[in-house]
Amino acid sequence: MSRRPRRNHTPAFKAKVALAAVKGEKTLAELAQQFDVHPNQITAWKAQLLEGAAGVFGSEPKRDATPTVDVKMLHAKIGELTVTNDFLSGALGKSGLLSAKR
Repeated sequence: MSRRPRRNHTPAFKAKVALAAVKGEKTLAELAQQFDVHPNQITAWKAQLLEGAAGVFGSEPKRDATPTVDVKMLHAKIGELTVTNDFLSGALGKSGLLSAKR
């Protein structure tokens, strides 16, 4: 028996299957046969739908995915690294280990 290649389902398809499962008009086995998806996958999609349904109506505050960045600290670090780089470049240039031309 050959294995089926891995399939990637679109979010629209997942939502369609999960909504059908939430409606409860058909059993999981019937839905699995209709959509050609494993019943455990339907159960997982249904759980994700029910878990995230409250977020659709804006009851949960949206979390900002980008962390706050301290720009002053980053500029200080850039300056420190630039000074170190210039110093080492000059020291190596004077000792003859680094050619003046790049």
